[in-house]
Amino acid sequence: QNFVNFQIEQGTNGLVPCGTTGESPTLSHDEHKRVVDLCVEAAAGRVPVIAGTGSNSTDEAIMQTLHAQHAGADAALIVAPYYNKPSQEGLYQHFKAIHDATTIPIVLYNVPGRTVADISVETMIRLSRLERVIGVKDASGRLDRVGLHRAGCGREFIQLSGDDSTALAFNAQGGRGVISVTANIAPKLCSELQRAWRDGNPALALTINDRLVDLHDAMFCEPSPAPAKYGASLLGLVANEVRMPILPSTPAAEARVRAAMITAGLVN
Repeated sequence: QNFVNFQIEQGTNGLVPCGTTGESPTLSHDEHKRVVDLCVEAAAGRVPVIAGTGSNSTDEAIMQTLHAQHAGADAALIVAPYYNKPSQEGLYQHFKAIHDATTIPIVLYNVPGRTVADISVETMIRLSRLERVIGVKDASGRLDRVGLHRAGCGREFIQLSGDDSTALAFNAQGGRGVISVTANIAPKLCSELQRAWRDGNPALALTINDRLVDLHDAMFCEPSPAPAKYGASLLGLVANEVRMPILPSTPAAEARVRAAMITAGLVN
């Protein structure tokens, strides 16, 4: 909850408990629910809370999404089922079943590099027709999809980048923000970058991005979220701990993260 307050005070516009950086794959069901509860309580309506509730089991995803709904989250972030490798029709029916069993707005999460499953443009368009599928976190690495989704899903469909390093380019294609890893340790700069773009000042947005580009890269120099946890520990925000099978950052990675944070002006 202290971390939630830090994020809001630094200008973060929304919170995503139980995402990848929150180590959701290694949380028990009870821990997962508790994290969502604590985040909603601490946010206290100041910014939206988009709770991660996805699973490769449709029944489990429904259970977690119902909990987020009852906890008072503003939306659910639901990742494409991983490991199972469902068909496009299977993906559609998975998300439709969650949609039909709940009443909370849904943000789809497409990250084929982690899940193997890739929500195609055609399936995304079909899903956008469901009443409460309001947007997507797109970490496909395909910037051309922003325009294709914009054309097929409509301009009101909220497209959020899932990749800090291309978030500015994502906005230029028609995106409307980023669900960020870097913002865990540089929320003020990430927020200012997005605000500069939104205010029609791309030169300022680019200048801020130049300060962050090394940090964007350093966040994935070793398996996430170990570099982010180390960076946050340098700021006194969290302990430098991760759950296996993720291991703490090596000394080489720590040096890289620290150097990037110095470049960004976060530490001396």
